[in-house]
Amino acid sequence: MREYVVGVTGASGVILARRLVGLLLESGAKVHLCASRAAKLVVHEELPPREPGQKGFFGFEHEHLTEWAERDFNAPFASGSAPIAGMAVIPCTMSTVGSIAHGISDNLLKRAAEVMLKERRTLVVVPREAPLSDIHLENMLRISKAGATVIPPVLTFYQSPGDSVQEQVDFVVSRVLDHLGVDNALFRRWSTND
Repeated sequence: MREYVVGVTGASGVILARRLVGLLLESGAKVHLCASRAAKLVVHEELPPREPGQKGFFGFEHEHLTEWAERDFNAPFASGSAPIAGMAVIPCTMSTVGSIAHGISDNLLKRAAEVMLKERRTLVVVPREAPLSDIHLENMLRISKAGATVIPPVLTFYQSPGDSVQEQVDFVVSRVLDHLGVDNALFRRWSTND
């Protein structure tokens, strides 16, 4: 069973993380979820209220989903010896991008990203900020040079998505899954036959 880490920071766009976690679980993967304190505030602003009795960060439980506290450095993926296939930080604040770019691992999420880079494993970062300053751009270039894949959550138009936010979410999440090596058919692929 392949294992993935999904880090969620306090940037807007937690719907992307929720969709990614759900699809990874549907694929049969084991998911380690680590959300920052700020992410836990954003989730209440951006996602529908939970029904009574729902548990967990996204309001669902799964036998292959483990949620880890932001400061729990006992998590297996805090070490390079854990067999983690890849990690996505989605959405990712520019503060977190800066920390990853400069090797500052003062919480579990940042430590996990550092491990992915040092072990030369897949790290996908989905930054959320606009406009971007020179500092943001330099930090994203730095993590890209270190081995991360940077996938800004940009809109798609050639897919003719219509008015659906979910179709835009699926497009971004599909690109993340592609880079994590997880097959998906969330949108119509570009083809020479089109």
